[in-house]
Amino acid sequence: MTYAKDDPRSALSASATKAKDTGSAIAAPEFLDFSITAPDVLTEAGSRQWIVRGQNFVLIHTEPEPGDTIWSAELGSEQVVLLIDENSGLRGSSADSAEKHEVTGPALVVIPPGASEIVSTGSGPITQLLQSDETEWAKRASNADSYAEPHPRVAPLELWPEPVDGYRWRTYRMADVPDEPKRFGRIFRTRAFMVNFLKPGAGPRNPHKLSPHHHDDFEQCSLIVAGTYVHHIQTPWGTDASVWRPEDHARVGSPSATIIPPPTVHTSQAIGSGRNHLIDIFSGPRHDFSAQPGWVLNADEYPAPQD
Repeated sequence: MTYAKDDPRSALSASATKAKDTGSAIAAPEFLDFSITAPDVLTEAGSRQWIVRGQNFVLIHTEPEPGDTIWSAELGSEQVVLLIDENSGLRGSSADSAEKHEVTGPALVVIPPGASEIVSTGSGPITQLLQSDETEWAKRASNADSYAEPHPRVAPLELWPEPVDGYRWRTYRMADVPDEPKRFGRIFRTRAFMVNFLKPGAGPRNPHKLSPHHHDDFEQCSLIVAGTYVHHIQTPWGTDASVWRPEDHARVGSPSATIIPPPTVHTSQAIGSGRNHLIDIFSGPRHDFSAQPGWVLNADEYPAPQD
């Protein structure tokens, strides 16, 4: 891994990112640019939804019409909802309580298992994260064919311990997170997910301070919600030249989701002159980030596994 000295990730152990050779072919990255593709769902009220998946997760991204019910369904597991910006908002309810929940963004919301409903109260984007073993939703993904067979280099999801105070509605507002230069981003986790709700940036990223790195056995989903980025991805070469791939330097707009497979070397570069905003998503939670004191902001609610 290659990080600048002032990048908090430089504290990560090198052994945590040493690639393993499983003998299996390396999956191709997927660049799912919603800014240039038609939505998978267009609601009667006009909200637009894109549904995509990775190995262990399903992502539903909604560009909503205010007042539209964008979700009414039952799940066997928690879901994570991202209210992307200050124009994003929801009114929600879940089967665990008769209470109505009103939340405005930017925020991360966890909804407990069971039946739930989400009404958008604003015009800003909303992203939902579900486990891929919610098979009805996994089948609806526009890229479902890519996962007709599990990718052997991606570790199956192993749920982390249950929250210490049980399943319930949880809201984490980004405005409540203080700045801390030694912490990498704004990281939250659940049993199945880790989300780094990075802060928006202004202008292009310094090309002399990129951070190429790889992951042994988990995918990274980079959700672009503002601006334009280039995802630089290099697939390692093995002994079989017939499966070699050239480097990717894929330009994507917003909104978009890029699925980065292990153990590709990757880094993302904002190139837009205005506001640029990326959110990183992992399923399951990362052990290396979790081991850094103070990085996971809700670690007291969602404990890490005990060795």
